[in-house]
Amino acid sequence: MAKGKKKAAGEEKAEQAALGRKEYESELKRLHVELVKLQQWVVDQGLKVCIVFEGRDGAGKGGTIKAITERVSPRVFRVVALPAPTEREKSQMYIQRYLAHMPAAGEVVIFDRSWYNRAGVERVMGFCTEAQAHKFLTVTPLFERMAVESGIILIKYWLEVSAEEQTRRLKDRIDDGRKIWKLSPMDLKSYARWDDYTRARDEMFAATDSSWAPWYMAHSEDKRRVRLNIITHLLKQIPYKDLTRDQKVVLPKRGKLGKYKPAPYPFRLVEEIF
Repeated sequence: MAKGKKKAAGEEKAEQAALGRKEYESELKRLHVELVKLQQWVVDQGLKVCIVFEGRDGAGKGGTIKAITERVSPRVFRVVALPAPTEREKSQMYIQRYLAHMPAAGEVVIFDRSWYNRAGVERVMGFCTEAQAHKFLTVTPLFERMAVESGIILIKYWLEVSAEEQTRRLKDRIDDGRKIWKLSPMDLKSYARWDDYTRARDEMFAATDSSWAPWYMAHSEDKRRVRLNIITHLLKQIPYKDLTRDQKVVLPKRGKLGKYKPAPYPFRLVEEIF
């Protein structure tokens, strides 16, 4: 790079100082309050929201989804992370097993990987033919248009991570007993196919980035920043009102205690080690 020439935006992002825990937790707390407001609005208005998360292994999809859902109701915010298809599911129409998980009124469904498996891992790893992959890319915009026209708010996120950061995160999974479950045999096989995944991603974007269901890309080198950025962006995609202002909650008076004497049941107590 020539001396004095401005660095690319991506390089400047990579060199940006990591967000401190204190600042992150403060911002996340504020955003969690807004997510609760959104939750109440979704239920009150009977909205149907579908959020798709895609990205390479180690891009931070799981952590971002956890940040979104950790303070809201799992009965409203439902996470779908489907395993590999069974033999019966393989014989079905491809989109069929995903349709069963689409949101009903008053629900937010988050797909941790979705029907886009066919455009990514299935295509790259040879689990589908090129003809099947091309057919998928052709019909998916039509399926998504049908979903949107049925009243579903469809939001699609792609988390983008560099090859160097992906390597660091996958190695961290190997070395950390709390994370080893995140590292599947498929992750190891796909690790060596970076360019194949990049090509598949680019073709997926070109075919399925529509006006009714656009893709949003988020750089995820800094996990804390990407979580805050995506939640902030998500809140802007669904206009909502704060219903909590009209719902003042007051605890009712408790009845007199001690009228009933508990039975001396021989409970099996958990040992108090701590």
